[in-house]
Amino acid sequence: MLDQYKRNIHYLRISVTDRCNLRCRYCMPEEGVKMLDHKEILTFEEIVEIVKTAVDMGVDKVRITGGEPLVRKGIVELVRMLSTLKGINDLSMTSNGILLVEYAKPLKDAGLQRINISLDTIDPIRYAYLTRGGDLEKALKGIKAAKEAGLWPVKINCVVKDTSEEPDAVSVAEYCKQNGLEVRFIQQMALHSGKFAVVDGGTGGDCANCNRLRLTANGIIKPCLFNDLGYDVRVLGVEESLKQAVLNKPKSGTVNTLGSFYNIGG
Repeated sequence: MLDQYKRNIHYLRISVTDRCNLRCRYCMPEEGVKMLDHKEILTFEEIVEIVKTAVDMGVDKVRITGGEPLVRKGIVELVRMLSTLKGINDLSMTSNGILLVEYAKPLKDAGLQRINISLDTIDPIRYAYLTRGGDLEKALKGIKAAKEAGLWPVKINCVVKDTSEEPDAVSVAEYCKQNGLEVRFIQQMALHSGKFAVVDGGTGGDCANCNRLRLTANGIIKPCLFNDLGYDVRVLGVEESLKQAVLNKPKSGTVNTLGSFYNIGG
């Protein structure tokens, strides 16, 4: 699908839940947030229908996100359902890794091809602080499980305040080098003020070459993370929502005053 700026839109990121088992400081306020009612969340059947239509229209790359996707009940079955769709060449997931010891092999067996895992420090005390109580050991074991399951390449997403020269980032880079992992440094973003940058080691934040749409857990197709535009598949229908998202995809991001990372998928 070509948008009005001749960008080929062929990547769909799917948030399957707004829930998470961590409370990262840059993602969620300390007091918590009001979660979506379960009745608002797309069913697996609805997600598959949306993806089928998107694939028919030119999407060939799909990433499952959250919140934390592994807290969504039955997530392995959703991966299995999506993996059977002809036309998807790249089926991946972003996770914090905490539950991967349990899920890595079933996800691989169900058809997941690769995974990105969030890791902002390898200091257990810092990790617990940044995630408000997370256990670094579980995340590291999850990374190992993903490697052993063959979810390759395993990419590490490391959020930095400003640059990859910060102490936590340097230690994460060294850990990745020692363990054969790819690392991407993501400058801490702010939706409401429009602060974002091109990902160091990735393609996110490069507006001129953006190729993605986002599907929120409650069925809104968003053409841009840093924009309030969204098209409800339950109101407009799947095909029309996708068409409108591509047609109205902005030239570049500005600000998002309505959403948050935990319910859009970052």
